[in-house]
Amino acid sequence: MARSILVVDDDPAVRRSLSEALGDGATEVRTAEDAERALAVVAAHPPDVALTDVRMPGLDGIDLLRLLRERAPSVAVILMSAYDELPTVATAMRDGAIDFLVKPLDLHQVRSVLARVFADRATRGRAPQPADETPDRLVGRDARMIDIYKLIGQVAASRTTVVIRGESGTGKELIARAIHHNSADRAEPFVAVNCTALPSTLLESELFGHLRGAFTGAVHDRRGRFALAGRGTIFLDEIGDTSTEFQGKLLRVLQEHEYHPVGADRPERTEARVIAATHRNLEELVARRAFREDLYYRLRVVEIVIPPLRERMSDLPLLVEYLVQRASRAAGRPPPVLSPEALQALGAHSWPGNVRELENCLTRAVVLAAGDVIRPEHLAIGSAPAEPEARLVTLAELEREHVARVLRATGGHKARTAQILGISRPRLDRVLRKYGLE
Repeated sequence: MARSILVVDDDPAVRRSLSEALGDGATEVRTAEDAERALAVVAAHPPDVALTDVRMPGLDGIDLLRLLRERAPSVAVILMSAYDELPTVATAMRDGAIDFLVKPLDLHQVRSVLARVFADRATRGRAPQPADETPDRLVGRDARMIDIYKLIGQVAASRTTVVIRGESGTGKELIARAIHHNSADRAEPFVAVNCTALPSTLLESELFGHLRGAFTGAVHDRRGRFALAGRGTIFLDEIGDTSTEFQGKLLRVLQEHEYHPVGADRPERTEARVIAATHRNLEELVARRAFREDLYYRLRVVEIVIPPLRERMSDLPLLVEYLVQRASRAAGRPPPVLSPEALQALGAHSWPGNVRELENCLTRAVVLAAGDVIRPEHLAIGSAPAEPEARLVTLAELEREHVARVLRATGGHKARTAQILGISRPRLDRVLRKYGLE
């Protein structure tokens, strides 16, 4: 089947030269002098690609891009202009342009971009159908993952204590949520607590609550997470990083099903099930007396060990498809597919950050892939050389750089930026003011 291109430009010389340069036996080229005529041509003869100037009388190229995305979403749109101002380029890429070419045009570059678009369309034709819109879920058919699914079903039927072990990014909280969701108490709260986010004294108050006046700043009574959980589940992430003092108080909760709010004389009862998780070697911590041995055995009633991604690479295609679908829904765009080269690059990586690293990689790719296909340059994977100490940055600098990068990728679109960052629009405004990014 012949490929078709529509050239839209108010300059007849540009229309003529591109028509002569790009048209051949395998490619049909039509032209239009403005956006209105271009829309009429698309309605009668939908092209594969529309190559349009930005500055034209009447509707400009950006307007035409938006109308084509609405009326003929299968048409790939490439914009061209003698003016390459950042706002114009960013707006074009944000609104769905495949590429932006600067005049005077380099015909070699034009042919290269078109070849890529046609190759992408061929790849797109092999795309899987969109997955159903399910929330976060476990994905995998590896034999060890099947064994974990079985364990989840068995453990969910009881209220026994569970410890989940695995490297960072393997999905320990997803396992805990799956146990809770499949239990008889699924209607009760699931309360997750990151034990490394708070010092020992504040962690105790967070979990057990406190009475007014128990410490400086305690101006009123506060219920803790155990009270809020009811008969639900308390998920204690990174339990291996807690102090031995806190471990002793948690042991009492597991043994006696009661705890003391900070400043209280009498204990309170709890019916919450405890699921703990850690990436640490608990046996080594016990040997070094950094983790209580009695708590270790109390937690290890049932143990679930999650394999790292590098040991279940057969699940990679399933994970990629699911994560791309989810990232695309969050970004409000149709899901792109991955080129064979991108799939090869993903398969060659060792994924030290596991599924979380893969998710971040694909989320970035969905944001940066202007067209329908994710290619290797969108992935940014691979081992980066260690940075010299002089280049190390603070968390605040890292946050500013990441927010600025996402803001640039969305062309300054605040609502979409907030959605990708997973924060509210008011919080984004505060972050932009904080770092002077407005």
